[in-house]
Amino acid sequence: MNLLTTGIFLSFVAMVSIMPFRVLYWFSNIAAIVMRKAVRYRHQVIYSNLEQSFPDKSKKEIDLIAKGFYQNLTDNLLESFKSFTMTKSSIIKRHKIINPELLESLLKEHNGIIGVTAHYANWEWGSQSGSTQCSNHFMALYKPLKNKYINKILLNSRAKCGTELVPINETSEMFERTKNKKRVYLLAADQSPSKGRQLDNAYWLNFLKQKTAFLYGPEKYAKRYNYPIVYIDIQRVKRGYYEVKLSTLVEKPLELTEGTITELYKNKVEDVILTNPSDWLWSHKRWKHSPK
Repeated sequence: MNLLTTGIFLSFVAMVSIMPFRVLYWFSNIAAIVMRKAVRYRHQVIYSNLEQSFPDKSKKEIDLIAKGFYQNLTDNLLESFKSFTMTKSSIIKRHKIINPELLESLLKEHNGIIGVTAHYANWEWGSQSGSTQCSNHFMALYKPLKNKYINKILLNSRAKCGTELVPINETSEMFERTKNKKRVYLLAADQSPSKGRQLDNAYWLNFLKQKTAFLYGPEKYAKRYNYPIVYIDIQRVKRGYYEVKLSTLVEKPLELTEGTITELYKNKVEDVILTNPSDWLWSHKRWKHSPK
């Protein structure tokens, strides 16, 4: 079954990856309509998340955000497949980091940097654009797929520009074995913690008008190794083109009280989402947990 699924996946990737971008977005327009109206992909989750986050918005306004979300979702999915055949020059042109020198400056004073972002706009090209446009060694965490063949294919694509991919369950080992090396660690910490230790140690904060559990990882490792935290803000300039702006979120983590780093991250993500709500990943079950 895994081999059959892999074959279908490869066929689809091969078809999408050779499409000119104008054809890809025509195809994405159709896919977004199908996902929204026919398949109704996670319709209940998306609308519930939006209605709870924006209780003052009308149904028409919620519908407009949801429509934009589906378009961003299919664009992002197809753009990630397109990356299999994108050249480095195309990645630089379409996912441009406007101030990469910030990383070099911080690494003069520190052994590592934790780069945090959100599942916003096109986060998928990040593992390739960072290694292409910066001289630093990037390490990114990922959640392994059950299909080992597809998992390997995706890993090879995401790592083709030099980023080192590490399974999320090896996070502690990754930080420990590279603590004396100059590294930039890429983390997306805006998703819901898993049950168990992640949830038990989560920080509960007011986020989009709701009590929300936040992963403790970025704060934990920033304090343990005294690493500064940089926020990676990805904004769409126009369809298929993004600008990535880096900003120092925390420079001296040991001077901050417990929970402050996570709150700073939460505030930044919230500000980014409110700029253009449609570009965030509303289909995730972000509020499936409640505080004890």
